[in-house]
Amino acid sequence: MRAAAKSRAKARPSAPPADLREACVQAAREVIAERGVEGLSLRDVARRLGISHQAPYRHFESRDHLLAEIMRRCFADFASHLDARPRSADDREDLAAMGEAYLAYAAAKPLEYRLMFGTPWPAPAHHAGLVADAVHAFDILRNNLRRRHGDAPGMQARADLDAMFIWSTLHGMASITRSQAMDCLQLAPGVSAAVKDYLMCKVGAALEVPVDLEAPPRSKAGRR
Repeated sequence: MRAAAKSRAKARPSAPPADLREACVQAAREVIAERGVEGLSLRDVARRLGISHQAPYRHFESRDHLLAEIMRRCFADFASHLDARPRSADDREDLAAMGEAYLAYAAAKPLEYRLMFGTPWPAPAHHAGLVADAVHAFDILRNNLRRRHGDAPGMQARADLDAMFIWSTLHGMASITRSQAMDCLQLAPGVSAAVKDYLMCKVGAALEVPVDLEAPPRSKAGRR
């Protein structure tokens, strides 16, 4: 009888944590780290916390609402990391520091990076909070380029295009260096250690090349 009583006590849900919302977020992150986004459910979160499977619904309407909150926090943390970079009055030095900070974050927090840039946004993710944090992260880069290009006609578009070019380049670098394929490329001695600085130098050089945004794109037939 004593064993049966213990079994019933174990099966009975425990009291919810004092901060249930925060506990759900942390438990969900653990689930994602272990099983990926596909393995996340509110029932699994409740089971991990030892609470009723209905308890998480007090704070999150659905699994997607919980995932959206986690993604929002990732973007906010990413933007804070970029904001905390060493500042410089020289736009070029500031841009280099931003690139260093971007790659350092991707290397140090692969789960957060994957959630931001490798996970489709669930429908609830398109709420003002998450979008604002995502745009803030992009604006840190874009505002640097807008200061650099000035307010002449067409320069806002140039700043946006340069920002997309830089972000795409850094994202490619961050993704490739985390890939197992990197270990199989048989690169020449010293290349792996030099590739980040080389990439940043190339980005800096590319930004100096004037681009005519009014010129029509060349057709495939016209290329040699």
